[in-house]
Amino acid sequence: MSLNARLEPVLHLFAGLFGVAGVALAALAAHGGGESSLAASASAMCLAHAPALLALALGTTRLKTAWLAGFLMIVGTLLFAGDLVTLRFSGSGLFPYAAPTGGWAMMLGWLAVAGGAIFRVRA
Repeated sequence: MSLNARLEPVLHLFAGLFGVAGVALAALAAHGGGESSLAASASAMCLAHAPALLALALGTTRLKTAWLAGFLMIVGTLLFAGDLVTLRFSGSGLFPYAAPTGGWAMMLGWLAVAGGAIFRVRA
C-alpha cells in the first residue's frame, strides 16, 4: 500500500476537523468579542485547507505528492490556527514564531501540490 493510500483516511479526518473548527471559529469571531480578528484569521485558514485536504484525499492515486502536501497543510494549519486561538484565549501563543512557521508549512504544502505537476504518477 502506498504512502498516499495510507494517508487518505488522515486527510479525510483533518478535512472534517478543520471544517468544523473553521465554522466554530467564524462564529466566535462574529459573536465572541475580544480579539475577534485572531479567530477570524484562524477560521479562514481552517476553511481554506479543509476542502484542499479533501481534494488531496480524492486525488491520492493521481497526485504523487499528495502525502507531502497533505502533511504540510495539516501541520501548518494546526500551528497557524492553533497559535492564533491560543493567543486569543490565553494571551500568549504556542511558542515563538508558531504562526509564521505554520504559514510557511502551508505555503510549502501548496508548492507540493504544484510539484505534483512535475512528479507525475505514471499511468
